[in-house]
Amino acid sequence: MKNKEKILIFNVNWLGDVLFSTAVIRNIRYNYPDSFIACVIPGRCQSVLEGNPYLDEVIIFDEKKEHKGVLAKIKFVAYLRGKKFDRIFLLHRSFSRLLIAFLAGIPRRIGYYTAKRGFLLTQKITPPDINSMHRIDYYLNVIGKSGLEVKDRFTDFFVSEKDLLRVKELLAGYGLTDKDLLVGINPGGNWGPKRWPKEYFSCLADRLIEELSARVLITGSQKDLALAEEIRSKMKNKPVIVCGQLSIKQFAGLAKRLDLFISADSGPLHIANAAGAKKIIGLFGPTDTKITGPYPPDNAVILQINAGCVIPCYKVDCRDNRCMKALTPDMVISRVMEIFPAP
Repeated sequence: MKNKEKILIFNVNWLGDVLFSTAVIRNIRYNYPDSFIACVIPGRCQSVLEGNPYLDEVIIFDEKKEHKGVLAKIKFVAYLRGKKFDRIFLLHRSFSRLLIAFLAGIPRRIGYYTAKRGFLLTQKITPPDINSMHRIDYYLNVIGKSGLEVKDRFTDFFVSEKDLLRVKELLAGYGLTDKDLLVGINPGGNWGPKRWPKEYFSCLADRLIEELSARVLITGSQKDLALAEEIRSKMKNKPVIVCGQLSIKQFAGLAKRLDLFISADSGPLHIANAAGAKKIIGLFGPTDTKITGPYPPDNAVILQINAGCVIPCYKVDCRDNRCMKALTPDMVISRVMEIFPAP
């Protein structure tokens, strides 16, 4: 058993990546069962780590908001210095975050080596090709190469009984019961080329209702409401729109209740998988499932068509979107029918 230490993890910025990093958090706790472990994340990702039993503290660092200015960053450094951390694992590869750790007086600084920041690291980890492995393994590699034991590799997302009760109340309010076949569709995404065409979602939702008598719920945040309304406007049948009605934690509770969740590569897809959704269909286009696919993939069906593009592709301004258009509603409904054969 290792000595008690105060350990900090400086995490990455995006919801899906923070979710992948939960494997790191859990494995650090395995190695340091009696240590104080804290994690720094941006505010928009806070809910991913709320209730995580492997952490003692979640610290918010938002360099685009409350920590944007120099004075705010100095105050943040002072806060970390007061915590007297013994070591920090830097999952983020930025120079500024390592500089913050250095100025905060954290004596052991462990992270991926880059030419610009190597002199500030006390343990330099040679970075593998970021596109050569799943993100879970990319982050676990930091602690594995530092000498820690990596026992397992899966994501965590914890939901409270209060969140589950909210989901139960929501479903009851729409007259949905355990006897219904509930299918969630998630049309949003953090950048356009990863999204499946909204017309396809309209077609798919209609067919789910007509051919399987499913009750279709359109999920998303408040900003996805207009998109959901547009999808519904193109349908012959009427789905249930729950955009903006649930917190991220409550959405995870809903995902556990759904019989099937269908989404492109997005934060909600990975949250649903981590929360234990019964069955998932992932609609992939420009991103590589070997890098950012749902993991573990046990209950997930991945659909992706070779449209002649180089994968992964990060052209966020792509207007063609042929990789997603090539994946038709017929293809998706065919896989749905394999999961739920019609009576």
